[in-house]
Amino acid sequence: MPKYVRLISLLMLCSLWSMPKAANAQALIPHTLQLDATKLEKQGLSLAQEAAQLAQFQQFDLALPRARLASQLAPKNDKVWLLLGGLQLQTKEYDGAIASLKKAQSLNPKSGDILFALGSANFQQKHYQAAVVNYQDGLKLKPNDPEGLFDLGNAYYLLGRLPDAIGQYNRAVSQNKKFWPALNNIGLINYEQGNIPEAIKRWQSAVSLEKQAAEPLLALAVALYTKGDHQQGLSLGEAALRIDQHYASLDFLKENLWGDRLLSDAKKFLELPRIQAALQQRENSSSAPERQPTQ
Repeated sequence: MPKYVRLISLLMLCSLWSMPKAANAQALIPHTLQLDATKLEKQGLSLAQEAAQLAQFQQFDLALPRARLASQLAPKNDKVWLLLGGLQLQTKEYDGAIASLKKAQSLNPKSGDILFALGSANFQQKHYQAAVVNYQDGLKLKPNDPEGLFDLGNAYYLLGRLPDAIGQYNRAVSQNKKFWPALNNIGLINYEQGNIPEAIKRWQSAVSLEKQAAEPLLALAVALYTKGDHQQGLSLGEAALRIDQHYASLDFLKENLWGDRLLSDAKKFLELPRIQAALQQRENSSSAPERQPTQ
């Protein structure tokens, strides 16, 4: 039974116990259950910690009810509301997420993280201009936050403000030399603008920073294959899809901001027999039942 239901049940029982008996005309003073606010808040923070740990393992269905209860037990803690809003964003409960984040903001108006989360809520709903405002306000409070700079760059990208997007991506890299997603996205813009050599250079840099980053590896594979370096392109493409097969989906690539030129070349690349064979082999290996040890 959830703890909040148990708490309500105790209050109801207390009220019943304090009701006057019919045979006694004397009025009785009702007894009430005295709740320790400090103890409840501590319990709420403990639940929030559990929710955060569950969220790290993508167990949002378990994390969300804990975070909701935590917000009831610790309603004056902005971090609890921020956690709840973040989980609601993960489960696409956008109205609830914005309400939770606004509550967090009312408790802590000087938090850049809350403003970044509000920006994410607007970004996911394709309210890109509103997201820009949120990200800009967040960066006034945390001007050197690489993820905030990157997010602002993405919003500019989808508004077609490509020089502004590149500027924010470069700022993100200047704050964190290993922030490969920003290099990756600069490559995406370069490719759409027809500057293939510069795009390749950016993706090579991203891959050198993170060997297991499937996206820049696949983008690099597509670019190299398209410019005629077939063998290396195919080898890198196979490696990228071994890391993450989601990148074999054009819809997934579009969600990750791949532009029309790169999507068109990626479509041709993914249809190549060798790439299709690699995908089929990967699918077969993932669906094969585990062999039981012989007795």
